[in-house]
Amino acid sequence: MTREPSGCQSGPVNSVSRVLVIIRHAKAEPSAATDHERRLTDAGRADAGEAGDWLAGFGVVPDRVLVSSAARTRDTWESLAEGAAYAVEPVFDDSLYAAGPETALDLLRETSDEVTTLLVIGHNPTMAFLAQMLEDGEGDAGASSAMAEGFPTTAVAVLAHDGSWAELEMSGATLRAFHVGRG
Repeated sequence: MTREPSGCQSGPVNSVSRVLVIIRHAKAEPSAATDHERRLTDAGRADAGEAGDWLAGFGVVPDRVLVSSAARTRDTWESLAEGAAYAVEPVFDDSLYAAGPETALDLLRETSDEVTTLLVIGHNPTMAFLAQMLEDGEGDAGASSAMAEGFPTTAVAVLAHDGSWAELEMSGATLRAFHVGRG
C-alpha cells in the first residue's frame, strides 16, 4: 500500500527570480521617410555596443529578447548584441512600437515562465514609464536616483522579479542597476 506524504502540502512555488532588462533605443537620426524607418546614428551604434558590453560585464544573458519593429530599435539590438556577444534570436513586435506602458506590461506578462531573463528594447516615454512603474523602491538607491533623473537614449534598467511573468505588477520588481550606454 502506498502512503501519501504527511504534513503540509502545497502547490509549486513560483518564487523564481527573473531578470527584466528595459532599454530605450540608442540615438537615432532625426528624420526618415517615416518615423518607423529612422536608423541609428554612428554615435547611437557605438552607444548600443557599449551598453551591450556593460550588460555582459554585469552578467546579464537574456533567453528572450523582445524588440519593437522600428528600424532604430532593430539597429539598437544588433549593436547591443554584438557588444555583448549575444546569440539569442530576437522577437520583433509591431505592437511594441506604439505601445503605452500598460500595453507593454501586458506583452511582458505573456512571456513563458521558462524564460528567466527577458530583454526589451522600445521607445520613450513608454520604456521610462514602464521601468518607473515596475520599480518597488527596494533596490539600488543610486540606480533609482539616476533613473529618476531621466531615461535618455540607450538607457538600461535591470530589474529583478520574484514570481511568474504573468504576476508582474506595478511596484513588482526591484531595480538592480541603471546604466546609460555612451560609446
